[in-house]
Amino acid sequence: MNRERRLRKRRDFEWTRVHGKRYSNRLLTVGVARNDALVTRFGFAVGRRVGKAVARNKVKRRLREAARSLDVQEGWNVTVAARPQCADARYGELKASLETLCRRAGILRSPSSDPRRPGRVDTQTPAHDPGPI
Repeated sequence: MNRERRLRKRRDFEWTRVHGKRYSNRLLTVGVARNDALVTRFGFAVGRRVGKAVARNKVKRRLREAARSLDVQEGWNVTVAARPQCADARYGELKASLETLCRRAGILRSPSSDPRRPGRVDTQTPAHDPGPI
């Protein structure tokens, strides 16, 4: 994840916590707040309760990759705090958890908003009906 797309300062984390909304599930807590920048920035907090340094760094690497793979709208500050259960979670679980929370926060782009994206739902064309066989 590029440096410009990461929250690095304590004041940015605090600003997001004070001015934003939080969403939680079993693995993560996500805070979101609008920013004045043209990019969305992510910040990750993985405390000692998750485990020793190796486990914390592994969780952070997985969360950064999961955040990078999401199709997020621009102009948001997003903080991601890991809960202790993250140490035992697989990458797929972390990614699904992060995606669910971002969807609940309303910061993901909808799949039908970009016609170039695969998997787009086309409501204009009727489904193919082969008829009676």
